[in-house]
Amino acid sequence: MPILTIFVNRNVTPAQKQQLLELSSQAVVDSIGAPLANVRGIVQTVDANSTIVAGEIGKEQVQVTVYLLPGRTDEQKEALIAALSRAVTDSVGVSDQDSRVIIHDIPLSDMGVAGGISAQAARR
Repeated sequence: MPILTIFVNRNVTPAQKQQLLELSSQAVVDSIGAPLANVRGIVQTVDANSTIVAGEIGKEQVQVTVYLLPGRTDEQKEALIAALSRAVTDSVGVSDQDSRVIIHDIPLSDMGVAGGISAQAARR
């Protein structure tokens, strides 16, 4: 169920987006042991003039939001953050100092799967 939403505020090529998706998906698999078949993701580019970092409009940055079902340890989450930061640097060249990873644990009752039933009802 891991779902990634990745915002990039710089021009990236289609090949870089594809590499970011592939490396990020593998980072999830390697760090928390999620099956690749369960990983979902999307990359969105954002106009740099619509972003701010430490008071600087347009400063290069990437933000990765990860939605997980509960149950991962703090150590797994730390490994996931590190792996996703590396994926960002390796694919689009943004420094880990300029990327952020935000993890949200979503209750089973709040995640829809399999045509609209909750993950809890689907026993996922």
